[in-house]
Amino acid sequence: MVDLLRVGVITSAHGIRGEVNVFPTSDDPERFEKLESVIVKKGAQETIRRIENVKYFKKMVILKLEGIDDRNAAELLKSNDLMVDREHAQKLEEGEYFIADLIGLKVVTDDGQELGILKDVMETGANDVYIVKTAGGKEILLPVIPDCVLRVDLEAGLVEVHLMPGLLDL
Repeated sequence: MVDLLRVGVITSAHGIRGEVNVFPTSDDPERFEKLESVIVKKGAQETIRRIENVKYFKKMVILKLEGIDDRNAAELLKSNDLMVDREHAQKLEEGEYFIADLIGLKVVTDDGQELGILKDVMETGANDVYIVKTAGGKEILLPVIPDCVLRVDLEAGLVEVHLMPGLLDL
């Protein structure tokens, strides 16, 4: 399992006092109010920054991070990921999973056929969609609904699915 979980991406500087605009990648953007700090990650470089202030504008979160005190410093953070460790991650309900834990799982059908590897999760609003890459390089889109996704077993590293008629014909 992944130790760090992404909660947002810095998109740009905001104003002249070192604030940054953050696109939240968490289901709950207001979670930033509960965090004392975040890990700012660019490639392999990770820096812990205390959160000094949180504001919201439209679908963005505006953060003031400790040590980032002017626009120039804020602009250097563009495209950096904001991460938290598992200890500070939101608690999940039964049947909920962090996307980072799902990526890389083997996807098999209920009749034992190996479909491929779960490469990503697309969030559509109605239901999530698993993007599965086959051994041949083809991508299969699987809706995350009870009729299709039967079981997720993180310990075994697999997702069991039922292929509804016509799903592979697309």
